[in-house]
Amino acid sequence: MSQKPKISAIMTTYGHEKFIRQAIEGILIQECEFEVELIIANDCSPDRSDEIIKDILENHPNKSWIKYFRHEKNLGSMSNFLFALKECKGEFIALCEGDDYWTDPLKLQKQIDFLDENPDYVACFHKIEILKTDGTIVKDFITNVPENHETLEALAEFGNYIHTPSVVFKNNIIELPFEFKLTPIGDYFLYIMLAEHGKFKYIEEVMAVYRHGVGILSADDSILKSKKWIDCLVLIISCCKNQEIKRILYKRYKISIEGLYRNTLKEKKESFFQTIRKKAKKIKNRIMLQILNSK
Repeated sequence: MSQKPKISAIMTTYGHEKFIRQAIEGILIQECEFEVELIIANDCSPDRSDEIIKDILENHPNKSWIKYFRHEKNLGSMSNFLFALKECKGEFIALCEGDDYWTDPLKLQKQIDFLDENPDYVACFHKIEILKTDGTIVKDFITNVPENHETLEALAEFGNYIHTPSVVFKNNIIELPFEFKLTPIGDYFLYIMLAEHGKFKYIEEVMAVYRHGVGILSADDSILKSKKWIDCLVLIISCCKNQEIKRILYKRYKISIEGLYRNTLKEKKESFFQTIRKKAKKIKNRIMLQILNSK
């Protein structure tokens, strides 16, 4: 690389054998007026991801801007991300996990242009489409970006309305707090920390695809998702400096606890009645067998 990169793209990956090629190619197609570096951090994937990544590197004409790391032991998603973050030399950082992909070759140029021209903004994100497990691509049905989406208060009040592959942010957080390594949900935690430094811009252009139903969190059941969300809120509250933000997040925490309690009770009731129905069916079958044998 001839000079310090303007932007570093982080791609953390684990078990993305089926998707990693498309994810990397979405970054390689970027057309930029500045230097870019790609950091690929493979968290000891137990599949062919390493082989596929090395094949791409061997056949790519400009290898100088790609840094590939394969860990010999699994670090876990947060530790792997922190490792990749420390490797970034860029003034800005873009995110794209190994199961998502970018679709617009001018994505980085558009986002960097905005951030360069608007120093009071610390990050920007954009509209995405969703690839369902049946192969169809649809409009985003997961998030709803509020009209007032730019501030720390909005992120705290409305939760995570930002998709990871859409984000570009200024590399101005030297060290994330200890709690970040413990959180089960890293992206929302990161956005809250960033929003303490400036505003977020939403670009209403589709420039990436989020793959639904294949990530670690996507595959979880509703109760486990709720538990992870609550853990994330507790960890953010513990290190957040803004008292008003703490109050907003604590309110969300209480609502989430109440929802988890209701869902847990509902699941226990359904499980109880399923057990009763199974026992009743067994008794019925036993009685029918006795009647047939008595004839």
